[in-house]
Amino acid sequence: MSKTFLITGVSTGLGRAVARRALAAGHQVAGTVRTEQHAADFRALDPERARAFVLDLTDADRIEPTARAAEAELGPIDVLVANAGYGLEGTFEESSMDDLRRQFEVNVFGTVATIKAVLPGMRERRDGQIFVITSMGGHTTFPGLAFYEGSKHALEGITDTLAQEVAQFGVRVTAVAPGAFKTDWAGRSLVRAPRSIADYDALFDPIRTRRQALAGQGIGDPDRAGDAILSLLDEENPPVHLLLGSDALRLVTAGRRRVQEDFDAWQDLTLSTDSVEGGVTVA
Repeated sequence: MSKTFLITGVSTGLGRAVARRALAAGHQVAGTVRTEQHAADFRALDPERARAFVLDLTDADRIEPTARAAEAELGPIDVLVANAGYGLEGTFEESSMDDLRRQFEVNVFGTVATIKAVLPGMRERRDGQIFVITSMGGHTTFPGLAFYEGSKHALEGITDTLAQEVAQFGVRVTAVAPGAFKTDWAGRSLVRAPRSIADYDALFDPIRTRRQALAGQGIGDPDRAGDAILSLLDEENPPVHLLLGSDALRLVTAGRRRVQEDFDAWQDLTLSTDSVEGGVTVA
């Protein structure tokens, strides 16, 4: 059965791949892009079933009207793929507060506003599916990506809570966390904070050099990621959290193991803070 998709960020990368796969499967796709040239390019994929809308996710006042415009052309949104976002690379100390604000404006606030634009209709229809593209960096961390990973950790937490709240309405929600894919994420799309503190050279310079050298060479195949996401359509109980890629599975598993080791090693100190008089817990 054909569905209507809204996919943010369809110019390149995973968003583009999911859109291509959805169109090939006979679905209708409304995609958001940053420029009119990208809009024309996207519409050319399938003039009958592809619609493009120019949208900057930092322009919060335009997000809901864009969703309404998409529905006016294609009908109610059945599936949202909240994909648009970007990476910021830089050590914590060298990255500015403006860097942090913009990272969250796009990756978190823009994504949340997009979900809010389609959720009421899904709730009222008692049906819908939302995919939030996060990152393996939403589960584990790597030096030089503190603000980016913070934004993706935020999305993972928001998505998990949202899934619990809207399951009763037949709305299924999945946070999709890709590893490194053959996209431009680490190339031209990655914003790099300027270096200014020599103390970080030994740690960070090799990391930045390696990221630049490996841009576009990740193990993940964007088209196969698109197929994986589409395979969850109409799944009665899709995962709330889905990793994509063998590197994501390996690195997130290792990161979670390190966190659990801290919890286990300091369990006595953790338990020492309970009131001797007892009390209630939140759950």
